[in-house]
Amino acid sequence: MAIHIFCPKCKSTFSLDAKSCSKCGSLFSRDKKYRVCVSIKGKRVTRVVDNLTIARETEAAIKGDMVRGEYEINRGIKEAPTLGEVWAKYLPWAKEHKKTWDDDFLNYRKHLEPRFGKKCMDTISGLDVERMKLELKKGTSKQGRPYSQATIKHQIVLLSRLYSLARRWGIYNGENPVDRVEKPRLDNQRTEFLSDEEVDRLLKTLATWPCGETVAFVKFTLYTGLRRSEVFKLTWEDVDFSRSMITLREPKGGKTQTIPISAQALDVLRGIEPTSTYVFPGKHGGQRTDFKGPWRRIRKAAGLPDNFRFHGLRHHFASTLVSNGVDLFVVQALMTHKDSRTTQRYSHLSPGAIRDAALRSGDLLTPKGEAAKVINSE
Repeated sequence: MAIHIFCPKCKSTFSLDAKSCSKCGSLFSRDKKYRVCVSIKGKRVTRVVDNLTIARETEAAIKGDMVRGEYEINRGIKEAPTLGEVWAKYLPWAKEHKKTWDDDFLNYRKHLEPRFGKKCMDTISGLDVERMKLELKKGTSKQGRPYSQATIKHQIVLLSRLYSLARRWGIYNGENPVDRVEKPRLDNQRTEFLSDEEVDRLLKTLATWPCGETVAFVKFTLYTGLRRSEVFKLTWEDVDFSRSMITLREPKGGKTQTIPISAQALDVLRGIEPTSTYVFPGKHGGQRTDFKGPWRRIRKAAGLPDNFRFHGLRHHFASTLVSNGVDLFVVQALMTHKDSRTTQRYSHLSPGAIRDAALRSGDLLTPKGEAAKVINSE
């Protein structure tokens, strides 16, 4: 065991009474550094500290740890990976298994990496996650708008997924700090629909709109209730004019499905001159990826509410069917809802069907013999 003066330039050590480095000529001033070296039973530990007092304390501490065997125990513990290291493994996995991996990429780069990217996973606490929640609640986006509850929840869900997969892959076996954090509660049951007057204004606007492709895209969505992404991916091979059917490739539910469409939707398709394998192509005949700009202009020209999203056409399609007595299970099939609970949001829109069922219930529940007695008594 020994304490020596340490020369930072040439990494040499000298006795405590040395005035200068005999190798590089550096003078040892008041702020000189000291090297502590402790060896016990073939185990050797060295540390470089800033003054002699700390050096002596460090020597005693290392000696105590080694004698108790604590140092050897600590050496056997594998250090937890940083969140960035797990992310580097997660991203290739996400590209293979998640359609929305690019959303994860943007969320991680913008929110998680600056806060936690360089931290070891076992040093990120629930309090750290709560601080992130608070910062996001008080922060604003580049557009100057406050972050929504959905955005905040996305960060927490992604962080939790990174921990879960790290444990599944055997590269981390500690706690998940998100387990101690309450996730923001969202009200996603937003059901949009248009009044008859609004639909009339929309159709009149489309009748004089200069871009035929845009008109066809809006009308086809209005008459089918398809998701925007499903319309983007639709090819001419997916359209069966003879049977009035279309095939949806990899919809949100996951499985390719074939569904019927109305005569009005087919008429829209018949009016399109094919220029690509895609029915509604984007630039250079490739798959379209966005429709925000055209929809914003049409919505304004038709005088629709500013917050009526293009996805609202899908809700309007389902709402119209349910309000006119179409069975919810039929609507579920046409909407390609994987879970019937998703379709249940429209159940309150069918008062006519519910009233008719209530009126008929008496007849349906009355035995035929009893019904005959009632008629005869009259």
